[in-house]
Amino acid sequence: MSARLEVADIFRRHGEAYRQAHDGHLGRVERRTMSAIELCRTAELGGHVEGCRSCGAIRVAYNSCRNRHCPKCQGKTCREWLAARQNELLPVPYFHVVFTLPAEIATIAFQNKAAMYTILFKAAAETLRTIAADPRHLGAGIGLIAVLHSWGQNLTYHPHLHCIVPGGGISLDGGRWVACRRGFFLPVRVLSRLFRRLFLEELRAAYDEGGLGFFGDLAYLARPDAFVCLLAEARRRQWVVYAKPPFGGPKQVLAYLGRYTHRVAIANSRLISTADDRVAFRWRDYRQRGKTKVMTLDAHEFIRRFLLHTLPDGFHRIRHYGFLANGNRAAKLDLCHRLLAGSQQNELKPDAESAAVAAERLAMAHRCPCCGEPMITLAIWRCGQAPPRPFWNDTS
Repeated sequence: MSARLEVADIFRRHGEAYRQAHDGHLGRVERRTMSAIELCRTAELGGHVEGCRSCGAIRVAYNSCRNRHCPKCQGKTCREWLAARQNELLPVPYFHVVFTLPAEIATIAFQNKAAMYTILFKAAAETLRTIAADPRHLGAGIGLIAVLHSWGQNLTYHPHLHCIVPGGGISLDGGRWVACRRGFFLPVRVLSRLFRRLFLEELRAAYDEGGLGFFGDLAYLARPDAFVCLLAEARRRQWVVYAKPPFGGPKQVLAYLGRYTHRVAIANSRLISTADDRVAFRWRDYRQRGKTKVMTLDAHEFIRRFLLHTLPDGFHRIRHYGFLANGNRAAKLDLCHRLLAGSQQNELKPDAESAAVAAERLAMAHRCPCCGEPMITLAIWRCGQAPPRPFWNDTS
């Protein structure tokens, strides 16, 4: 077992053979993702050399690839994103609602990622906002953050949307804050039915406009009668929408968001070993109450499953809606804080500790690991250039 095993190691060992074996089936995004992960934090991407004036220690830091599918590049991006959200959190409990696509719809989604993921975001957000605005339920305008995931624990294709929602909203007349019932947000059965209807309506519209493509085993769906039959079958199914128990306070929300917003298909920490062209990794079987198991896959199958979850160029996998939408977020949040002022829910004070910890962590990253004094930059080299000697063989 190697604690230092990374997805990049697997790509470096088996990536070229995988490219040759699947040359006609790899798209530009998949090829670029593989290349970026293989080169991440290596001399090929450039870097800089730091030195300590106090003790003379030398440290070489290689540039990261910044690819959003790379397991090593999401930590810094996530911390920066969370810091930006710090002042947007409200002193109320938050809820986590998950929207999942049934299997027959997921197969269409894989061949039409951009179109289907857009429909998923739109249908889920409209479902939450419509039911929340209904006076029979909450009677308020809500806000939410939606995050797209497309994987299960064993790396199979499983598109679903995580929605983080404040427990309440602005009354329809804009004059007060409407809090949801304690420990309960919205009825999931009602959400499920509306989500199914809205999604299938959007899916049919996309089909009628020629916005979907069908290939291989799904080629028969190009026939209108076959597609109508599939819609009828999907309409009879019960679509899975579930709400996790609420968690309170901005500190818990930040920690929770950090586990979802910038996650990739598999973290390096879950990898166990690679030997005899096979890869072993840990996964949780939620059908057995989250029991941890070990799965071993052929290296090419591991790479194939990893690449299932690449996103189309320019596609935003984190989106904001309602009073958290980008266009009017500042004004709406200011209104929310004013409406909440003086209420009992203000006992949940926004937590500034996370931002302070992040700032301290950033400052420590530029200090000498030996004596703690500030490090200074001695040399910089760009992508494609050779590292400056004598630091060529330095791997510290």
